Amino acid sequence: MDIKTASALHRLRLISVPEALSFPALLIFGSLLSRISDIDYLVLPLGAIHGILFLAYLVLLIDVWTKAKWPVKRVLLFFALSLVPFGGLYGDKLLKREEADSVVAARARQVAQA
Repeated sequence: MDIKTASALHRLRLISVPEALSFPALLIFGSLLSRISDIDYLVLPLGAIHGILFLAYLVLLIDVWTKAKWPVKRVLLFFALSLVPFGGLYGDKLLKREEADSVVAARARQVAQA
């Protein structure tokens, strides 16, 4: 893997945790708040924030897929993790390991070429 792949993995890691926390923190909180009180105006903006984070996650997942040449099975795993509340936290753990491996491989390749 090259440094572009490592940076794509890093970007996906940066969005995976906020996306994972946005479902339970924003959507469930907003839904509960609207049911137990008269505050209905928070559901739409909180849902929009979660939607933007989810779409950003999908775009960055496709970017990693093309750069890291992941098999479809792996991409589907990360997609499924984005659908499960807190699943992105486990995905972040997997991405952290892969990102570290790709940085080490890129640096070793640079040293070998020099």
